Amino acid sequence: MVHNIDETDRRILQELQKDATLSVDALSARIHLSRNACWRRLKRLEDDGILKGRVAIVDADKIGLGLTVFMLIRTSNHDPKWLEQFRAAVTSLTEVVGVYRMSGDLDYIIRARIEDMKAYDRLYQKLITRVPLSDVSASFVMEEIKDSTEIPLFGYTP
Repeated sequence: MVHNIDETDRRILQELQKDATLSVDALSARIHLSRNACWRRLKRLEDDGILKGRVAIVDADKIGLGLTVFMLIRTSNHDPKWLEQFRAAVTSLTEVVGVYRMSGDLDYIIRARIEDMKAYDRLYQKLITRVPLSDVSASFVMEEIKDSTEIPLFGYTP
């Protein structure tokens, strides 16, 4: 269900995407809205599920997880039982930070953060022991040019 949000809601979301630690007072000052009105809008955005959570963004390089890998998955099995097994496998692997079911030639793409090639091999071995796959290939990120958690809020009209 698409929720209609106005420009003020978009400004609230834009500011929080940049800094989720903002207090209601600081947020209301940035968007030029009273504290109470800002709080009510924030509460509605949370209640409606538009604002799903507030997180800290960790620098993966600084904690030793500097290698990003995209695992390209093909499977010959597409039944619900296999999908449930696949879903359980990928959600249980802490290295996996994103999983996408695709259209086209690939069935799934997995994005993972790991230390090095040995860590990739361990991840690969864990995955293939938990769920049967037809083909797995991997591409390793050499340079991260853009990686954002921000959703574009302006210039978009549903």
